[in-house]
Amino acid sequence: MGHQPRGPVKGEGYAVASLDDLGDGPGFRKIRRELGVEEFGVNAIVMPPGIESGFHFHDEQEELYFVHSGTVEIEFGDGTTHRLGAGGLARVAAPTHRKVKSVGEVDAVYVVVGAKGGYVGRDGNIREGEERVRQSGQPGAR
Repeated sequence: MGHQPRGPVKGEGYAVASLDDLGDGPGFRKIRRELGVEEFGVNAIVMPPGIESGFHFHDEQEELYFVHSGTVEIEFGDGTTHRLGAGGLARVAAPTHRKVKSVGEVDAVYVVVGAKGGYVGRDGNIREGEERVRQSGQPGAR
């Protein structure tokens, strides 16, 4: 069985780390920089209860927010607010104004992925001699 990396640990075509490897206390964890991600932006944010970001938007970059732990409220420029707990997701178009507030009793930890240019489609392949394994919950799985 694998073990939790202490790193980041970088190999030929990969890098692994834990959020704890990327910083301490509140604030940004620079995932893209530390793991060498080249095709999209990605950061984790640790936000103590009651703290909020200011409103912001982007010129080109769509973002996906994933709440890892804690609870956040995301307020949008149209005045709506949505509460997301662990496992919560929000997709935000580049020009849409948004701000995030930690509203739980513990630090909120969320990951933000940003990119532009579009989805490339399903381009995964299996190694020669291996069979595709279907996971439960996937179309066609039994």
